[in-house]
Amino acid sequence: MSAPLLEGAVAVRLLARTAVVLAQTAVTHAAVTVEPAPAHLVGTGGAIGAVLRYWVGQRVSRVSSGRFPLATFAVNVVGSFAFGLAVFTGASESTLQLVGTGICGSFTTFSAFSVETVRLYERGERVLAIGNAAATLACSLAAIGLAWVLVTASPL
Repeated sequence: MSAPLLEGAVAVRLLARTAVVLAQTAVTHAAVTVEPAPAHLVGTGGAIGAVLRYWVGQRVSRVSSGRFPLATFAVNVVGSFAFGLAVFTGASESTLQLVGTGICGSFTTFSAFSVETVRLYERGERVLAIGNAAATLACSLAAIGLAWVLVTASPL
């Protein structure tokens, strides 16, 4: 095995061992409970958000060229706006559990965004990768800002 591969394998094993120790420590030192009332709201919202995300992905894939991860970009920006509306309107805790944690939590996707950005970079599309990262962050923050402005703006 070459030196870089060996170093990489050692690093992966060290990270894996660290993760196991942290997980064991967390389990032995914390009583994890899930309250049924909010859990059903989060679960219901999660199911709705996941189906919506799948639907958006199907629709966008029909019109997108495929180079830019448009579906992931769209769900992250729209989800940021929706979550912003829920937060800034002063939604109740149960509504935030349903809409924020449930629907928006499963509708948006940081993991797919991250993987797609790295894949663009790996394919040599570095400008597109950096553009995806910058545009997703900027537009998601702008969407939350728009929600804030819409909610807090005084009527004319």
